[in-house]
Amino acid sequence: MYRVLILCEYTELNGAENSLLAAIDAGLQRSFKLTVMAPEQGPLVHELQERQLAHLPFLTHDPTGKRWPQVELRNSLQRAIAILKPDLIHANSLSMARLVGPVAHKLGVPSIAHLRDIVRCSAQAIADLNHNSLILAVSQATKDWHLAAGIHAAKTKVLHNGVDLDSFTPRESTGALKKSLSLSRECRLVGHIGQIGMRKGTDIFVAAACQVALQNPTVHFIIVGKRHSKKHEAIAFEQGLHESVRAAGVDSNFHWLGVRSDIPHLLNEFDLLVHTARQEPLGRVLLEAAASGTPIIATNVGGTAEIFTKASRAGLLVSDESSTETTLAIEALLADNTSRKRLSASARKRAVTAFDIHKSALNLAEQYRAVLSLPKFPASSHPSV
Repeated sequence: MYRVLILCEYTELNGAENSLLAAIDAGLQRSFKLTVMAPEQGPLVHELQERQLAHLPFLTHDPTGKRWPQVELRNSLQRAIAILKPDLIHANSLSMARLVGPVAHKLGVPSIAHLRDIVRCSAQAIADLNHNSLILAVSQATKDWHLAAGIHAAKTKVLHNGVDLDSFTPRESTGALKKSLSLSRECRLVGHIGQIGMRKGTDIFVAAACQVALQNPTVHFIIVGKRHSKKHEAIAFEQGLHESVRAAGVDSNFHWLGVRSDIPHLLNEFDLLVHTARQEPLGRVLLEAAASGTPIIATNVGGTAEIFTKASRAGLLVSDESSTETTLAIEALLADNTSRKRLSASARKRAVTAFDIHKSALNLAEQYRAVLSLPKFPASSHPSV
């Protein structure tokens, strides 16, 4: 059985980590001997232990939160590879892919770079990425973005993430969420799930939600997620969200739930999911909501249109940066039961047809095997990376 070393920079359970775990659960672990290098503690480590997966601590940041210099990280990675002797390295994020590329090339070990973000890259970052044997982009939009920046077209393929269609499935609302929040059964629930931050457009959602709440006090807004960044501007951004809600006088209509482990069931309690990201390579929560049959309003950015194609009619796409358009879309769908039911059915159908996690895991395994079958390139003679 081939030995695969998977590198993760963080142990929070965000889209990249959950997508990896879903693929592991769908069969990847049965086909390859997996070892995950990641920081020492966190939710991801707990999930690895639950699955009895080998975990090797790999610290990318010092105790103050500052990232270690790239040369030190690469030297540490090189030592780990020398001990583990993996047949293949899978870097589960852009930053890890950049770190791995030159090291894998030097040692003659095949490597896969998984691009799960649409961000600006320096010329050096692109050169580092191009050292990898294969580059996987989670959407065509992600691929196109990085092709324009200079990644090798011949090395790059699109592999959409998948979703567990059994965990995320249409269910009747139990009313449990309303009960836990002491809300009446007549209230409508509109959800937003994701990191609290500028990129996810939490401010656009809050602005639209305030306008809806002022017109219809029976609509309540459920915000699931937390701020990860410790930068001053990120802290000020989050504080500004709460100030906006207070200024509008609709505090009681907003419910900030933080991180939750019951997302599959929360999605069934929402009348709508609204996703106002400014950029989105391929939103995992959008796949989960679609599989759950939750009607979705999303900004038309990144790979979102690849999930909700025009032909599928599976989601309502709005312009990014437009809280007004989002407000109107929320009000229109809440008032139209027929449209919500149509979106629900179409979303589920789209998830089943195009984003089954078992197919996605099989495709990832095929990419592993394809890279492993490539002619071995000799280790570089360069003394350092």
